[in-house]
Amino acid sequence: MVETSYYILLSASLFTLGILGVLVRRNAIVVFMSVELMLNAANLAFVAFARQQGNIDGQVLVFFVITVAAAEVAVGLALLVTIFRNKQTADVDAISQLHG
Repeated sequence: MVETSYYILLSASLFTLGILGVLVRRNAIVVFMSVELMLNAANLAFVAFARQQGNIDGQVLVFFVITVAAAEVAVGLALLVTIFRNKQTADVDAISQLHG
């Protein structure tokens, strides 16, 4: 049986990679993928702690987080496609300079 600390270490590593992806990359799709990586790292921690405690509360919470993440991706990618059609770029710096 694998100890919970290994899962938490993996979760922290994945979350750190996600933060680095959000802070360093300028492509909006990579930023979305990094946010999803951070959400999955949090899900891993929830499941690890739920397993350690012997209940399913963390797994139920993960179900809702995955549902919200799927909705976030659908809306975010729809916005990104619309912005790409208008601006012809997926660069976050160019997107942040939208003027009416």
